[in-house]
Amino acid sequence: MNKRIFFQSLFVIFVSNSMAQSAETGGMPQLNPEYWISQIFWLVISFGGMFVILSKIVLPKISGNLEARKSQILENIEIAEKQREESETKVREYEKIILDSKNEAKNYFNDARKKVIENINLKKESLENEINEEIKSAEKEINDLKNSSQEKIRKIAIETSSDIVKQLINVDVNSSSISAIVEDLSKKNKDKYHGI
Repeated sequence: MNKRIFFQSLFVIFVSNSMAQSAETGGMPQLNPEYWISQIFWLVISFGGMFVILSKIVLPKISGNLEARKSQILENIEIAEKQREESETKVREYEKIILDSKNEAKNYFNDARKKVIENINLKKESLENEINEEIKSAEKEINDLKNSSQEKIRKIAIETSSDIVKQLINVDVNSSSISAIVEDLSKKNKDKYHGI
């Protein structure tokens, strides 16, 4: 590595020496002091013109482009921030709508359940009332039947007793005496009739 650097240094020294010798012989006008004033003049003119062109035309365009890019980036960041806030707002609204829908569905379910229970209770009460009416009607019919059957049984007993007595002794018996006997027997057996 050191040998390489050494040889490169030798080559540079050789080239610079040969250029100096050729300048002295009039080979390179840039190194000839007689042309230095005109070279400095044209150097100032060319670099001054480049400076003016760069500072007045090129650099303002570049800085304008940079400013436009910067403002565009800031604007994009601002738009992205607004969109992020809007999306967060939409998400919150969506979550609120879902929560409200759940609550509303729960309320509908509770109302429907309450109405069904009320309908069931009303129908149950109506059915119980109908059953009670039927029971009362049946009890009344049974009581009426009991009352009327006792009277009918008494009449049949009187008629039958009177027929039996008539057939046995061939004499018409007074119906009032038979009626008194039957009533006396029915009073004695009243407990049996009430048990039926």
